[in-house]
Amino acid sequence: MSKYKSFQTSNGKLSFLIEKRTLWVTLVLFILCAAAMVISTGIGSQYISPSQVISSLFGQADPTVEIIVEKLRLPRILTAVLVGSSLAVAGAVLQGVIRNPLASPDVTGITDGASLGAVLFIFFTSGTISIKYMPLAAILGAILVTGLLYVLAWRGGVTPLRLVLVGTGLAAALKSISYMFIIAGPMQLAERSITFMTGSIYGASWDSDVYILLPWVVILLPLTWLQARKVNIQALGDEVAVSAGAHVQKHRLLLIVLSVALAGSAIAIGGAIAFIGLMAPHMARKLVGPSFGSVVPVSALLGALILLIADLVARTAFLPADVPAGVFTAAIGAPFFMYQLYKSRNH
Repeated sequence: MSKYKSFQTSNGKLSFLIEKRTLWVTLVLFILCAAAMVISTGIGSQYISPSQVISSLFGQADPTVEIIVEKLRLPRILTAVLVGSSLAVAGAVLQGVIRNPLASPDVTGITDGASLGAVLFIFFTSGTISIKYMPLAAILGAILVTGLLYVLAWRGGVTPLRLVLVGTGLAAALKSISYMFIIAGPMQLAERSITFMTGSIYGASWDSDVYILLPWVVILLPLTWLQARKVNIQALGDEVAVSAGAHVQKHRLLLIVLSVALAGSAIAIGGAIAFIGLMAPHMARKLVGPSFGSVVPVSALLGALILLIADLVARTAFLPADVPAGVFTAAIGAPFFMYQLYKSRNH
């Protein structure tokens, strides 16, 4: 029996194979993610049972419950799903392109570029410009830093090793600059900047978070998944990819642009939530293997699940305080990063 399932469009122009194990893993993770969304929506200062949460989505619950679910909690839950999946896939792309299991938006400077863009926006506008434009500043920061990364790493082409080395240096420099502006600014601006750099989806709403991020995810995730063949070829090495007819530098630039767009848009909404882009792709490869076509959907679901759980703990463990979710992803991710670093040194 074949271990692959084939799919083909009616006109025959697009066809692809998916491993059956990937389909089963994706289905299980989707069910877990849906269950986590329902349970997380119900947990808070006022507990709402899963059946009431589901009823409220269909307009069949008590009006008070519907307000709590639809206006207060559901936007935050959906924001966690969108941000977590975007960061996870961005990390999967970088790990595939750079061919380094330690690569992620945090390590290559993308996260710190977006953070610096947001910090500069807060510092120089000082409330004179609406905060709804801060995501644009974060995305612009990520784009500019990635352009600088590519220029500094270019030596007749860009190699994975140079991207990692230059990106690590840029990340450290950008973080230092961000803290310099935070220290120089007034206390209330420093507090807002620190929250953003830690990563939090507190106060998420439909208009300023979900509706802004949703188009990015709906468009970019499928586009990234369609680039699976290019990532798989590049994983074999530049010489093999070139001999197979691949345009290595062009494809690498396209994939990095997709990664930056996903990470920048997610960071713009959720702040610099760390380590999801590192952890989720590793977990995905353990479950479905190294094929990028399988890693993308599984990483997306794992990233969403990680941030859902982290945010649930963040907002319920220390009631009435609401701790930034990035604190808990960092608490999980830092030991995970050290473990992966130790493994890589011993291989």
